[in-house]
This record gives sequence, structure tokens and C-alpha cells, in this order.
Amino acid sequence: MTTPFDPRQDLADAPVTGARMRPKDAATLIVVKNGKVLMGRRAQGHVFMAAKWVFPGGRIDRSDFRAASTGDFDARSAARLTAGAAPHRARALALTAIRETFEETGLIVGAPAPSAAVAGPWRDYRAAGAVPDLSALTYVARAITPPGRARRFDARFFMADGSALLSREIDGSGELDEIAWFPWEEAENLDLPAITRFVIGEVGKRLSDPDRPAPFVRFVRGQHQIEAMG
Repeated sequence: MTTPFDPRQDLADAPVTGARMRPKDAATLIVVKNGKVLMGRRAQGHVFMAAKWVFPGGRIDRSDFRAASTGDFDARSAARLTAGAAPHRARALALTAIRETFEETGLIVGAPAPSAAVAGPWRDYRAAGAVPDLSALTYVARAITPPGRARRFDARFFMADGSALLSREIDGSGELDEIAWFPWEEAENLDLPAITRFVIGEVGKRLSDPDRPAPFVRFVRGQHQIEAMG
């Protein structure tokens, strides 16, 4: 698979610190609406990717394994996800993407449902009268941060169309200090991490070629490797 991924920029984004850690499961959601993509700028004080424009997302939480949901993945997304994670973890990762998007932007990707009183990170989302809808998500990429960086993530990237949004008012937690919808070309010209720039390019191609293979970016034998996930 040919790619514009830039390993030198990736190293500049997250320099080697010598830290020894296993990558943590994480998920990201790329929301596309009327030819625009939702982006947020990370606050300057972050240790990892400070002041960079990114998609909303974050680490998996225990509550994501227990959270209610409706719908199911399309067959291709399900096959790609479960090739690299057990079914219960694949489902939890998709819910992570939806929850983190709500926390960071205030936008609800889901289906209408009676308000429910639940404890923990899903409390506000369920109180808003929504339940996560897995059928709204398409699995589009995976990337593992190379060893030795200050933070390491095994990130799964999902895409959702803006038609799946129940709320359209942006009201985030403050982790992203600016959130906006950008036309595709403008988004590609933002100050982006290398992996975000790569995924934006892939998603742009996917909009006109839905059968495009999903890329898996990881570090193997001292260099970045990109594999096609079916």
C-alpha cells in the first residue's frame, strides 16, 4: 500500500525518551459531515502531541466493556477488528471512540434512547437520552506508537458520518482547546501529527473508494511498516 506517511515527522512529533512501556489500547473517531472533518487542537500543556490538531479520542476505560449499545459493525469492519482483538475488546474500543468524542467535543454519536442513570464515564452521555450505535462506525485504520516514546498507544481509528450525530453543539471538556469543522484541504494543512495526516489522506480516499483496504501502521525491526488489513 503506498502512503504519504512521514516517519521523520513522526519522530519529531514524539521524540524518543527511552521510556519502556507497553502500548495502551485507545480509539479515535473521525466524524465527516458535508465534506468537512471534525478536528481538535490539543492543549499546549500536554506531554504528548502538545498543540497538535487531532481527531477526538483516548484510552479505553473499564466502563467501555460494560456500556450498553445498539446496532453492530458492518461485516468488513467486524472482521478487521476481531483479527486484532477479541470480540468483547473490539466492541469496547468502538465505544471508547464514541465516549471520548462526547467528552472532548460534546457531540453525541448514537441512537435516541430513554435517559438512563449510570455511574462513571458514561453518566452524562446516557443522561442525554442516547445509546451508542455501533452500526454508525466504520473501522478505517490502526496504528501503534513506536517503542521508546513518552506515551505509547495501540490506536484504532473509526469513521462516522455526520448524519449519526444526535447533538450538533460543540461543548468539550477542555482537553482540546479549540474544536472546529474543516474542509478537507484546510484540515490537511493544519499542524498535524504524522499519523493524523496519514489517516486524513486515507479517509479522503476511502470516501470515493469504500472498499479500500484499512492500513495498520507499526514499528518493526527498526522501521515503520504499513500493512493492509483486508
